[in-house]
Amino acid sequence: MAFLSGLSAFPITPADRDGRVDTVALRRLIARLGAAQVDSIGLLGSTGTYMYLSREERRRTLAETLDEIAGRTPVVVGVGALRTDEAVRFAQDAKALGVAAGLLAAASYTPLTEDEVFEHFSTVACESGLPIVVYDNPGTTHFHFTPALVSRLAKVGGIVAIKNPTDKGDAIKSHLADQRRTVPEGFSIGYSGDWNAAEAIIAGADTWYSVLAGILPEVCVKIVTAAQQGDAAEARRIDATLAPLWSLFKEFSSLRVVYALAELLDICRADPPRPILPLPSAAKRQIAAALERLPSDVSRSTANPAASEGTCHVCTRAFR
Repeated sequence: MAFLSGLSAFPITPADRDGRVDTVALRRLIARLGAAQVDSIGLLGSTGTYMYLSREERRRTLAETLDEIAGRTPVVVGVGALRTDEAVRFAQDAKALGVAAGLLAAASYTPLTEDEVFEHFSTVACESGLPIVVYDNPGTTHFHFTPALVSRLAKVGGIVAIKNPTDKGDAIKSHLADQRRTVPEGFSIGYSGDWNAAEAIIAGADTWYSVLAGILPEVCVKIVTAAQQGDAAEARRIDATLAPLWSLFKEFSSLRVVYALAELLDICRADPPRPILPLPSAAKRQIAAALERLPSDVSRSTANPAASEGTCHVCTRAFR
């Protein structure tokens, strides 16, 4: 599927303490992604805290996003749940509202076997009719998709892509080549893990599933464009300028950092869902300082287009 290529940007889902989504802030985030011309929007992913939201709030988030983007950008939405029947209903909701594909992780309280995961994914794909992207996210789910399981799932009708983790940048090329040999032609192979994703795109991966692109899409678009045009040196140059942010992602988690970035850039003010706590002021100051150190051709991409002209929003102002 053509839309499962290039840059897929994953925004946060701003919500109050009771889990009710702030649709005004959400639309502001989505408008930025549309303006940056990302290739797809990854709504309600891990960064979008889908597992913390009710079915009603997921539906409202999706409806507001689809209305805001008005068909200009494909939307891939998280449909994961602990129970298979619930995941089917989430996927059916998404299909009814008109999304392009669903993103499904092997989330469970009890550790799952490969056969259980296969049945879970096959059932969601078949009963919902929604194209499904396999979400291999072992850092969260503690389940890793083996090559054999990926090969089995890729042959199921309706399972069309995979979102792989990236542990080591120098291993991506061989991993990609091995995986391509085990899946049907046209099956989309993508990677998350922002600090290694530039190497994945340079190696020929179809998609970068990006956390940073959900808040700073323009600079991520530049990396993907350079890589797709065969300019690996330029893609690596831009990626290297983001090293301070990648370090903060690793230290504090990308989720917590992007919530702080949303506040710092005056896009929206929201806390992650409890029990996750917002970062303390000292950490937020580190993030602000990292933005200040970005070179001019990158930092220009961090401005909030909705803000008043001439106002600088990349600053080391005090956080209370």
